Amino acid sequence: MSDYGTFGEYRYSEKNSTATALTFLFIGVGIGTLVALLFAPKSGRQMRRTIRRKYEDARDVFDDLSEQAGDYVDRGREWASVAKERVAPIAKKMRRE
Repeated sequence: MSDYGTFGEYRYSEKNSTATALTFLFIGVGIGTLVALLFAPKSGRQMRRTIRRKYEDARDVFDDLSEQAGDYVDRGREWASVAKERVAPIAKKMRRE
């Protein structure tokens, strides 16, 4: 007799599989980057300088992406308000009927 039956049936959920995969991907990339930097043939001063530059570059990219995201949010708000203005008379008319 198998002990597997006593633990019940395992059900795989696909809801969070993409998010989990991306999370582990980014964690792996980060660990790989740190290991590569630590084993690189550079002196401590050069390594710190390189890490600082990469950090500043990454921060600049993140700032640019956050600005773009803010622009998209603003455009979405504008679109939603225009749609609301267009739909309001129709909704009002439908309520009367």
